[in-house]
Amino acid sequence: MDNNYRAFDAKAEVLKAIAHPVRLCILNGLLQKGNCNVSFMQDCLGLPQSTVSQHLQKLRTAGIVEAERNGLEVNYSIKNEKIKQFVELFLEEEQN
Repeated sequence: MDNNYRAFDAKAEVLKAIAHPVRLCILNGLLQKGNCNVSFMQDCLGLPQSTVSQHLQKLRTAGIVEAERNGLEVNYSIKNEKIKQFVELFLEEEQN
């Protein structure tokens, strides 16, 4: 067994970033839609724009989502294919 648990720090940080109901909901929405902006997420979640933006910033910092500016609109998508597959697998039961 690997006793060097520090090797798992980065992966643990990603799991911490995902481990929030709002962020899981955001990721689920991004999986279904492909990409979307804060206004769309705000309407779907029923949360203030500032709250959605804070959660998106946490996901961006962890390298889970990326933002692409299109004029005044910023669209978010899942950046990491492994994270996308993990979230799909993790949320699979809830979607069926």
